Amino acid sequence: MQDPIIDVTDQLDQYAMDVIGSGLNAFNDENTGINDRLPLGVLVKDPASGKVVGGVTGRTSLGLLFLDVFYLPKEYRQAGLGSRILQLAENEGRRRGCCAAVLYTINFQAPGFYERHGWRRFGEIPCLPPGTSRIFMTKDL
Repeated sequence: MQDPIIDVTDQLDQYAMDVIGSGLNAFNDENTGINDRLPLGVLVKDPASGKVVGGVTGRTSLGLLFLDVFYLPKEYRQAGLGSRILQLAENEGRRRGCCAAVLYTINFQAPGFYERHGWRRFGEIPCLPPGTSRIFMTKDL
């Protein structure tokens, strides 16, 4: 057998993502006997156009809720909207049988927001620019 070609790229197509993702999913299913992964979105839509303007995306798998990206435009950062979105995501995680949740944020983003909602830090890694760090957080559900 010839050695495989290894290509480092910043151009990932859907086919490559599907091959890698489905391969890992099959491996995990074989080793755990559990296939419970589902995407999760709590979407905020503009009332006039119905278009998505923000929200949170993530997934659930093997009893964990993963929050990946949380964004609200400035005009939607009104009192309580972010808290409602976070609570809805956590509630959906509980409904799906998750016992804990994980996320990471950056020190200039929202660690205080998450801490006010019962999340706790379990790790921090410095990144660029100097003085910046990624903060890893978890919450029991």
